[in-house]
Amino acid sequence: MARTEVLGGPPDDPGAHRAVDPVADPVEANEETGLRPRRLADFVGQATLKEHLGVLLEAARRRGEAADHVLFAGPPGLGKTTLSGIIATEMGTALRVTSGPALTRAGDLAAILTDLADGDVLFVDEIHRLPRDVEEVLYPAMEDYAIDIVLGKGPSARSIRLDLPRFSLVAATTRTGLITGPLRDRFGLVARLDHYPVADLELIVTRAAGIFGVALDPSGAYEIARRSRGTPRIANRLLRRVRDYAEVRAGGAIDLTVAADALAWLEVDELGLDKVDRAILDALCRRFGGGPVGLSTVAVSVGEEPETVEEVYEPFLLVQGLLVRTPRGRMATPAAWAHVGLSPPAPAPAPSLF
Repeated sequence: MARTEVLGGPPDDPGAHRAVDPVADPVEANEETGLRPRRLADFVGQATLKEHLGVLLEAARRRGEAADHVLFAGPPGLGKTTLSGIIATEMGTALRVTSGPALTRAGDLAAILTDLADGDVLFVDEIHRLPRDVEEVLYPAMEDYAIDIVLGKGPSARSIRLDLPRFSLVAATTRTGLITGPLRDRFGLVARLDHYPVADLELIVTRAAGIFGVALDPSGAYEIARRSRGTPRIANRLLRRVRDYAEVRAGGAIDLTVAADALAWLEVDELGLDKVDRAILDALCRRFGGGPVGLSTVAVSVGEEPETVEEVYEPFLLVQGLLVRTPRGRMATPAAWAHVGLSPPAPAPAPSLF
């Protein structure tokens, strides 16, 4: 059976516990957990989503019902997992956590669903990776709060229906287009999380610094925020590394100079590009004359897998207007040429008609 963890629940619930990835650094895992807000009022950014979610949860509380099913979509690191925990806390229930890749058989999901209590929140991360037969078990569970189990095989097989408690399914995906229409339509709220403006990231970094006990100047918070690629997870990660740098080389306090020096030491430039981002732009401009270049060629030139380049690095380069995708391949924009310190080649003269 797929392993789930019980998270969230009322703040003082002694039965609630939080899982720590055994592969990750336990110190940083605990820090990441501590940085996540527990209440919707403490969640920074995504104002429209917060308003919609607040109304949904308040209406469910007034009716004494489980909250409607919610699907969060958007790039990684924007707070989808955090919001699932907030929903459980606001509703005063427990949060069960699993993921699409972990649910390899319909029986795995059935075991989890039958173990839920009334009002529990089931969070399924990367739900677009659910196998089709597992996904089909969710349809009656989400609509009728029941699942059909087939007992036996052949002519003697029979189907029985098991009633489920009224639970809330909260799902997250980074690939909305891979979710089937029948599954997407069964969610009562489908919300997309957008990248954060610098002002919101400043608030997030400042709050995290207070939790860490780090002396952070507003100018230092701004410098970290503006290089965080619009992503709270990256902002908190950079803050931890800048904190380490400040403790070892700058007396512990973080101001504009310390933050800029630390980020330069981390090879994060003014736009928030890291070493691989710059290698992609450098390859496009210096080796291939700005393109067009095929994805696999770009990936080989920087020593990464094509899927990693396409899903991890290219989205931010596209958002920053440094890269364009064309039917013939990837091309560098004038902004990319300027960022690598080169001038774009002059356009070829138009052929003469005479």
